[in-house]
Amino acid sequence: MSMGVYFRRYWQLYALLVLPLSYFLIFKYGPIYGIQIAFKDFNLFQGINGSEWIGFDAFKEVFGMRDFYITLRNTLMLNFLDLLVSFPAPLILAIMLYELKTAWFKKLSQTILYIPHFISWVIIGGIVYQVFGTQSGMINNLLTSVGLEAIPFLTDKNDWLVTYLLVGVWQSAGWGTIIYLAALTGINKELFEAAGIDGAGRLKRIWHITLPGLKPTIIVLLIINLGHMISIGFERPYVIGNLAVREYSDVLSTFVYRIGIQSGQYTLATVIGLFQAVVGLVFVLGSNYVSKKLTDESIL
Repeated sequence: MSMGVYFRRYWQLYALLVLPLSYFLIFKYGPIYGIQIAFKDFNLFQGINGSEWIGFDAFKEVFGMRDFYITLRNTLMLNFLDLLVSFPAPLILAIMLYELKTAWFKKLSQTILYIPHFISWVIIGGIVYQVFGTQSGMINNLLTSVGLEAIPFLTDKNDWLVTYLLVGVWQSAGWGTIIYLAALTGINKELFEAAGIDGAGRLKRIWHITLPGLKPTIIVLLIINLGHMISIGFERPYVIGNLAVREYSDVLSTFVYRIGIQSGQYTLATVIGLFQAVVGLVFVLGSNYVSKKLTDESIL
């Protein structure tokens, strides 16, 4: 069948691609034009084309800034710790939910776990300060009322780090279970029945059937997460962070906000954004290559 005949027969399918393709062309590929700001002394009034070329001078300036390396360290540290703490949480929750036999309790648990994902980080920030605040937080009020010392959850950098990670798990773990639960439905139930007949307990069935069945999904999600190691969302560290813990809470996204939006140094902000994109691509390709070599599983 020729391409023309195929297109005429299934033109409805191609028509469905118009909107998603338009979205990617306009909002993903269109902004690539602005990358040249990183190589220009950008002037807001002269525009991109009217600004003077400066080559790699802006890169030299960024790489010579001490704050850049501090925020880069914090970004990698927070993302790595998030990967250790937050990545296994949806997998564990999904397996626990899948093993539940009471249907109504299972649905109720899923709903409760999904809700935090839909709450704005601004609202979550307010909740965090109400619960973990040093002076007026609910937990510290309870501790001081029984004669214990208040814990500086949001003012000590190490305590803040633990709080940051736990809040991230609470916000994202429930939503992350959706992918794993979908993958679990694809595992042949006869394997579980056969293992049960052979005397395998619940833990052995999870270890020898459930986890191997989820292996491709785990690898894909791990590769995606590794690709985001150098980039980090703005809302979470900005809302939960403060000057007292800036040594840990200041990351690349907040750094870009300070020098780009607040200081108007758009060239430097673009340099950092380009740096994140290139390093992120290297992480994705590298992790995909290693995954393919070790497990024969690849997404690229």
